[in-house]
Amino acid sequence: MILDVNNASFSYDGITKQFEEISLSLRRGEVLSLLGRNGTGKSTLIKCILNILTLQKGEVEINGRRVGDMRPEEVARQVGYVPQAHQAVFPFSALDFVLMGRAPHISAFSVPGEEDYEKAEEAFERIGITHLREKSISEMSGGESQMVMIARALAQEPSLLILDEPTSHLDVGNQMKTIATIDQLAADGIAILMCTHFPDHAFLISHSAAILNKGRLIAQGRAEDVITKENLREAYGVDICVHYIEEAGRTVCIPMNPCGCRGRGEV
Repeated sequence: MILDVNNASFSYDGITKQFEEISLSLRRGEVLSLLGRNGTGKSTLIKCILNILTLQKGEVEINGRRVGDMRPEEVARQVGYVPQAHQAVFPFSALDFVLMGRAPHISAFSVPGEEDYEKAEEAFERIGITHLREKSISEMSGGESQMVMIARALAQEPSLLILDEPTSHLDVGNQMKTIATIDQLAADGIAILMCTHFPDHAFLISHSAAILNKGRLIAQGRAEDVITKENLREAYGVDICVHYIEEAGRTVCIPMNPCGCRGRGEV
């Protein structure tokens, strides 16, 4: 088991629970999609898994070790993290930016060595963005920046990759490129926890899915069993059709028209 979260609860003020009694696990090569509306505790749960925040109750184990017993650099050697968005402040080249992912493997006051450069180059090649290695991250599109962020996480050589809404700010084409990259990384053996607002993406690549609502998991299991119109209605408060589309060869989620501003068949 790569990731094991047992009966986890967290509160910022010690009274109001941000989430409670959360249990989930991930094996090598598995993708778990975590769904839920904004403010339900997904990002806070990620911070607890990374040991940025301390659980009020329960435990998180990574590769059999409690994260509470691990130093930050030890966690960083095990877990790669890709946040929701990254705003470039300094015009680092993509190569220099990805090299920052080697920080957990470099001792204090040392500089990256030959092996670190090799690992960075491997990360570029692994996701097919070697052509971006010299480009400034301040000049990149959203899709390019997201791929470089993933490459930086891969340079850490993680067994677990956590992505917080990796496709939220991308166009449809770059969403599919990102999803395909995540799928390939899982096929290579990395365990992946992905927070997403797109149930369709869970159908595309997830081995399992979970829905967090009001700080509790209301459903967990195979994506086909978890992502239902009833569960989505409870989680998001809107009606969403879940249908198999013959032409697409898969199940899709289609929100119902909430305002009636266009009738059926109108363009």
